[in-house]
Amino acid sequence: MYAEVDHVEKLSPDVLRVVLTGGTLDQFEGATATDAYINARFLPAESPVTVPFGPEDLVGIPDEYRPRPRRFTIREWRPESQALSIDFVAHGDSGYAGSWAQRAKPGDRLQFDGPGGSYAPSPNVDWHLFVGDESAVGAIGASLQRIGPGGRGLVFVVVDGPGYEIELPQADDVEIRWLYRKQAADSEQWVADSVAAAAFPDGTFDIFVHGEAAEVRAVRRHLAIDRGIDLNGASISPYWRRLHTDEDWRKVKRQWMAEQVNDG
Repeated sequence: MYAEVDHVEKLSPDVLRVVLTGGTLDQFEGATATDAYINARFLPAESPVTVPFGPEDLVGIPDEYRPRPRRFTIREWRPESQALSIDFVAHGDSGYAGSWAQRAKPGDRLQFDGPGGSYAPSPNVDWHLFVGDESAVGAIGASLQRIGPGGRGLVFVVVDGPGYEIELPQADDVEIRWLYRKQAADSEQWVADSVAAAAFPDGTFDIFVHGEAAEVRAVRRHLAIDRGIDLNGASISPYWRRLHTDEDWRKVKRQWMAEQVNDG
């Protein structure tokens, strides 16, 4: 499956929204999950491969020009206009996905499959807890949109600093707290400390915690150990790891996840 870039929006100094239309999106089926994602295939800038491509088109292509698989959360799927919105964190020329998004222009093509996904806000709880950074803001935004104006929630979003906030759906009973990493003294513990300092609303709640690996683990430990919360059914997963490339993180993520389960 593939689609074409319709336009690109700048949501913050380092987050871009790419809106895709056309291509084979008439075959795309939306997902019920609000953390729904596509498995995209990003081509290096000088690759001779063109979209759409199949296995036969990659025969003899040197590794440095072959497509790189990356998973990205769907911010919004609009079936009536067949428009698919994906948010990208872009830091200069590092990484294949962010650099692709920065140079993307109308008509550029992206190949992908999916969607997958597993989390959606439960309609059977009193409120919702969300913790994440720029990499999770698409799923958080889609979730807030799903729970609607009558929903209740407590949201912690990590960004670089003031001026880096990303517009999210607002509701009277949803509190959004912005955490600025440039003001953090302890890069691994500070998100968990911010969650620990919060008074949780009364009632039952579901949990969505995604972002940087060490920060996710610290939040998980706080919820399980300090608050004594049963995390069965919670959606908790690291999207990336500080000081690791995408390739390095993919190699060790499975083992890291297994160790996290035994961590509290």
